Amino acid sequence: MIIYNVTINVQEDIHDNWLKWMKEEHIPDMLDTKKFSKALMTKVLVQEPMGGITYSVQYTAESKEMLEKYYTENAEELRSKSKAFDGKFVAFRTELEVITEQ
Repeated sequence: MIIYNVTINVQEDIHDNWLKWMKEEHIPDMLDTKKFSKALMTKVLVQEPMGGITYSVQYTAESKEMLEKYYTENAEELRSKSKAFDGKFVAFRTELEVITEQ
């Protein structure tokens, strides 16, 4: 299993609209690609020196190949839908391999 982790720092002036968009549109759109079996959204409790509010969204894919399919078939389109928030957030993406789950 692969976790596609996206950590996002969002400026406070767009926070409420962005959070609504994430919960009601973006995460459902990600799951609708059928590349991910689930999504977990968490709020980072550490305050960032740069300000803003930080979240981590973890999407679970069954394999690296499935994540690669997301990159080639869906990523560009889904990322383009965040244009309303351009310049108001910073995203950092990482890929994690699940070693064990208990």
